[in-house]
Parts: sequence; structure tokens; C-alpha cells
Amino acid sequence: MEYLNLDREKTSHTVKELNTLLADYHLYYQKLRNFHWNIIGKSFFDLHEKFEEMYDDAKLKVDEIAERILTLRYQPISNLSDYLNNSNVEESPSEITDTEMVKTLLKDHGTILKQMRKVVEAADAAGDEGTIDLIGAYIRELEKTSWMLDAWVMKTKETHKAVQA
Repeated sequence: MEYLNLDREKTSHTVKELNTLLADYHLYYQKLRNFHWNIIGKSFFDLHEKFEEMYDDAKLKVDEIAERILTLRYQPISNLSDYLNNSNVEESPSEITDTEMVKTLLKDHGTILKQMRKVVEAADAAGDEGTIDLIGAYIRELEKTSWMLDAWVMKTKETHKAVQA
């Protein structure tokens, strides 16, 4: 890892957290495919398209996370059983309502964001700005997607809180 000027021992903790994030994204990706295929009802057209957009994004992130691990000179986990054993994200049934799907994804976003922050913390301790930059962008994107999904499940009478001056 001389070419990156990173300490291998410190970087190993970052890679451990990246592999967990990789597992999280694999289960999240499959969940989005599940929801995309199984959405029914009045929200079909909107959510079918949104879930496809989201799983396309997740697929790219899976590849980028694995490639970051390889850049750090470690091997990414790559077996389904390893993903299931290492992920913080759980599988979901197919027969749930549109609102339950969105709420499930919001819960997963919280889980994934927590894992991303662990990656950033480990990368910071290792002086690994490349990983921090990559995951920082992911955090911003997932927070925005979460806001949009949360707005979708909000009731009309609910509103955003005003800041008191």
C-alpha cells in the first residue's frame, strides 16, 4: 500500500467496515428489486420507476465499494452467504403495501447511514481521505433520497418544523 501512503493495519479496520457496507448494499439492492417487481396499487407507476432508479444507483455503489476495497489492497466479500452474515440490513417479504415498502426502505437508510458513518470514522483514523470522500458523497445522496421518501409517506396535515428565531 506504499503507493497510497496509508498504514495497512489502520486501513484494515476501514476495510472491515467497507465490507459490512458492501453486504448492506447487496441486501438493500435485492430488496429494491423485490419491491420494484412486487409493487401494486395506485402508487405502482411512481414507485415502480423510483425503485428502479434506486436499485440502479445501489448497483453502482456496490461496484464502487468493492473497487475501493480492492484499491486498498484487500479482497471484498463476494458470496451471498457472506452478505447475509455480515449485513445490518434484513430481507423483506414481497407482499407488503406501498407505504410499508417505503417505510422499510427508510429504516434501511438509517441503518446504512449508520454504517457509512462507521466507515468514515475508521477511514478518518487511518488518514484515508479517498474513502472519506467516496462515502461522504454517498451519505449526502442517501439523505436526500430519504427526505424524498419521507415526504412521500407524510400526511398532508404534517409539515416541516420552522426554526424559531
